[in-house]
Amino acid sequence: MTSCAESVLPQPVVGASLLDRVDYCLVETAEQRERIAALRYRGYRKAGLIAPRTSEHFFDEEDDAVNAWTFAIHVDGELCSSVRIHVLTSEWRTSMACGLFGDVLHPRLDRGEVFIDPGRLVADPEMARRFPALPYLTLRLAFMACGYFEAHTALALVRKAHEAFYQRVFLHEVIAGPRRSEGISAPMCLLATNYRRDREKAFARFPIMRSSAFERRMLFDRKSELKAVSRPVLVGTERA
Repeated sequence: MTSCAESVLPQPVVGASLLDRVDYCLVETAEQRERIAALRYRGYRKAGLIAPRTSEHFFDEEDDAVNAWTFAIHVDGELCSSVRIHVLTSEWRTSMACGLFGDVLHPRLDRGEVFIDPGRLVADPEMARRFPALPYLTLRLAFMACGYFEAHTALALVRKAHEAFYQRVFLHEVIAGPRRSEGISAPMCLLATNYRRDREKAFARFPIMRSSAFERRMLFDRKSELKAVSRPVLVGTERA
């Protein structure tokens, strides 16, 4: 399976000049995992979110969950950022947001809702300075996941200082928090947006968030790995 996809956007919008230089790569090998763990450590230490570790790596057991897709984002072949996408359904409930705000999310999962939970967002500090549009390009993967998995809602587990960005770009609203996550120094709030209701508004404001069915399939279709695991059971949904 090919796990990298390239995108081209013809419009002069936020991040468009960088999009045709970006590769989204699904993290699958031990070497790739090590690079992402080291990137997380550098980024989180720079932000003062974690204590020093002798290994200088940061990963957790949720990286290995069957409903997790971890991506490396490269610009001109250089590793710049990473994000982990969890798909939450009545069957799949492992993610940072679900662990911290289970009382909020489990009842909705019981009713058959499907959530996309992007977590472990990190950017190389130097690359973040060089490419101010990097957060948009990285979190674009959450919108692609919403389309591919026909999700009802996109979530975000963020610090208070980052709420305004998610509200402006993704039309998120705060639905719970703040709470503290183990190993992270800053309290986190849970934000959410109704993807089906608000996606066209978001696309109109930030066309960079649009993607093709082919691009989404290239990134999220793990046929070999999911032979024994069915796709999420979608209750009362319409195809996006």
